[in-house]
Amino acid sequence: MTLDLDADFLKPRPANHRPLTPLNFLFRAADAFGDRTAVIHGDVRYTWSEHAERCRRLASALKRAGIGPGDVVSVLAPNTPAMLEAHFGVPLSGAVLNTLNIRLDAAALAFIVTHCEAKALLVDRQFSALSRDVLAKLPQRPLVIDIEDAYAEGGELIGDTTYEAFLATGDPDDPVHWPGDEFDAISLNYTSGTTGNPKGALYDHRGAYLNALSQLLHHEMTNNSVYLWTLPLFHCNGWCFSWAVAAIGGTHVCLRKVVAEDIFGAVEKHNVSHCCGAPTVLNMVVEGGARLGRKLARPVAVMTAGAAPPAPVLKSSEALGFVIRHVYGLTEQHGVISICDWHREWDGLPEDERLRMMTRQGTRTITTDDMIVADPATLEPVPADGQTMGEILLRGNMSMKGYLKNPKATDEAFSNGWFHSGDLAVMHDNGYVEIKDRSKDIIISGGENISSIEIEEVLYKHPAVASAAVIAMKDEKWGEGPCAFIEVKDGVSLSDEEVLDFCRERLARFKVPRRVIFGPIERTATGKVQKFKLRALLENG
Repeated sequence: MTLDLDADFLKPRPANHRPLTPLNFLFRAADAFGDRTAVIHGDVRYTWSEHAERCRRLASALKRAGIGPGDVVSVLAPNTPAMLEAHFGVPLSGAVLNTLNIRLDAAALAFIVTHCEAKALLVDRQFSALSRDVLAKLPQRPLVIDIEDAYAEGGELIGDTTYEAFLATGDPDDPVHWPGDEFDAISLNYTSGTTGNPKGALYDHRGAYLNALSQLLHHEMTNNSVYLWTLPLFHCNGWCFSWAVAAIGGTHVCLRKVVAEDIFGAVEKHNVSHCCGAPTVLNMVVEGGARLGRKLARPVAVMTAGAAPPAPVLKSSEALGFVIRHVYGLTEQHGVISICDWHREWDGLPEDERLRMMTRQGTRTITTDDMIVADPATLEPVPADGQTMGEILLRGNMSMKGYLKNPKATDEAFSNGWFHSGDLAVMHDNGYVEIKDRSKDIIISGGENISSIEIEEVLYKHPAVASAAVIAMKDEKWGEGPCAFIEVKDGVSLSDEEVLDFCRERLARFKVPRRVIFGPIERTATGKVQKFKLRALLENG
């Protein structure tokens, strides 16, 4: 006899089934830790009860303004309480949250706001001039709400109302909107748009819920954790820590500007335990520590990603007091999807080998179902030899819903049943992945593949190099060759011949840069080098 496990009385019902969503984290925190500090912003403090009330007021105010399911609310602000409140308040109204990169120009921002048809735009006062230019380019003006942050520098009011006045129109006792399906959209995050207009990746409640919990486990956070916002909240919703900190009832410490002095001060004053950031942020703090003669007041666990962290940066960051957790992810994957999960026995490795192990992107997180390195056409996994390159392919709940209004790009990204990352990597014999390059950044010289990351790793070892980036340049004989862009540390000098001599001692001859260019290297807000701009500089002489 076969058991009938699908009988009607065994179907899901309200008592045993509810769509997964990170929104409930807020109410649990208010219930369990209502009197505990949830948000610190300079002299401003909110408890979890107060934070939850403000989020509910925002949701109510948006609904009373006619904004709800199917609508998008855009926010242009740094890491402030209002930005944290938007991560709950906007989806609790039923609308979709769209956080805007404050480093984009007016044209790019106007494209995004127009493309997503934002019904409301929340603007931090400091960005009023930029916002005015954006609004002038829109076919239709949305409801504009001024965020009057006490620590904003300059700016003016340009909106229809202020944020606090808008909150006052809401009632925290109004019913909130819960997703009818956990695959409903919760947020909309646009890619950097390095090869054309940015694409809008839609996140769902299920993916945000799962990734938030995964982040807590892998970053080893508890309700005593104090999280410093050195990572932009506009990037992948702060890698889902915008919701994760609520899940444990921890404490957010806001930071408008990511500068070394403020980071050292926050760690000391607020007992910061955790943060996230790109390797460039780590390097900036290290250089700031050397300049100021300071170290972190206590060990701080940091998740770092956005670019492969060079071993010298990891070494100096550890010496400063950071506990490194190297992760990897993409905008289209709700943020982080792999981690170099550390093995205790690796602590005893020689330092160079230990640091080299730490630079690997590692293995999938607990909520990443499948991650392979394979031929993107045949889907045949590469051998685990640490040499053969393939593309990182992903499958499971971490993948976005798709690109807003872009079925062609969505189908291409999900071709053959896998999400195609565009990142080229090798698989090591211990099952850990190591990225070698973006598919568009690999240098092919005389038929040989050259990893720009490998050359950058060598350049970072030079004591005078603050930052380095390598791209392909035309070579009449070999087709392509490496070109190195270098930022030199303050107070030191460096010649191109010194750089080339340094590389010749550490690289195969065909991998040595053909040319060295000194100057600033433009990066995205998450530390990724904008190599398309370097290519343009090279092409324009």
